[in-house]
Amino acid sequence: MYLAKVYITLKPTVNDPQGLTIKGALYTLGFAAVQEVRAGKYIEIKIEEKDMEKARNDVQNMCKKLLANTVIENFRFEMERLKSD
Repeated sequence: MYLAKVYITLKPTVNDPQGLTIKGALYTLGFAAVQEVRAGKYIEIKIEEKDMEKARNDVQNMCKKLLANTVIENFRFEMERLKSD
């Protein structure tokens, strides 16, 4: 079994209203040194698969087909083999 850790972020050229809201709230809380905030998504997926390459390909396709809007978002992921109980 594998654990995929998926990170999805807006492309640098895409406006990030959520990031701007967070930055404003941080400023209000006294964190005036914060220059920029970009918000994103983090998703964990457990995959019951014996072959690492097959699991990686499946996660790649999940990201392209559903998890990320590749027009405005970038994604990357890490794979970790989980220990058997």
